[in-house]
Amino acid sequence: MHFKDFKNIILKFNEYDLPGHELLLKIAPPSRIKHLKTNKIPINSKLASVLLLFYPDSNNHTRLVLILRNTYNGVHSNQIGFPGGKLESTDKSYFEAALRETNEEIGVLKENISYVGQLSQVYIPPSNFNVFPFVGFCNSKPKFELNKVEVKSILEPTLDSILKCSISQSKVIINDKLQYVPSLVLNKSVVWGATAIMIHEFRLLFKQMINS
Repeated sequence: MHFKDFKNIILKFNEYDLPGHELLLKIAPPSRIKHLKTNKIPINSKLASVLLLFYPDSNNHTRLVLILRNTYNGVHSNQIGFPGGKLESTDKSYFEAALRETNEEIGVLKENISYVGQLSQVYIPPSNFNVFPFVGFCNSKPKFELNKVEVKSILEPTLDSILKCSISQSKVIINDKLQYVPSLVLNKSVVWGATAIMIHEFRLLFKQMINS
C-alpha cells in the first residue's frame, strides 16, 4: 500500500472501536486464551509499552518495524517483538515510555514519530507484563541505530504482507518444550504470542477502516 493511502486511512483510527478480545482468540497461544476471555490482569503485573511504527520505504510502500531481540537469560530471548519496554518513573505517560524505548532500542527520534492511537492492552503471563501497544508513523524512513545489546536485527514487513498473511500453526519452544502455536509468518520469520495478537488486532481494525 502506498504510504499516502495508508496515512489517509490511519488518521481515522480513533473513529473506530477496537475489535475486542473475543476476536483475538484464534491468534492467541493456549496459555493466553483464559486471560483474553476474562481480561483479568494480576494486580502485581509490571507495566510496559510498545510501538507499532509504520513508515514509507524508498518506493513509498508502507512498512512496519519489528525487532529480533538478542539472546539473553529471559523468557523473551531471541523472540520477535516491537520496540518497547518497561515503564520508568520518569515517563510521563505510556506513550512516552514507548517513544523512549523505541529511541533507546532502534535510534528513532521521538520528534519524528506521529501519534495515531492505542490498541488493547495485552497481558503476558510468562513475564507478568501488562503491555500497552501504541500505533505511530514516520513520514520518511527512519535512520535506524540498533542497540546491539538488546536488538539483534530488525524486520520490515510491508503492510500488504501483514494484511494478506494467514494464521498458521508453527512450532516454537515454550518452557523448554516444543509446542504448536498460532502464528503469522512475516519475511519468513515466525511471529507469535503477544506480538502476533497486537498485529492481528491492528489488521482487523485496519481492514474495517478500509471497508467502511
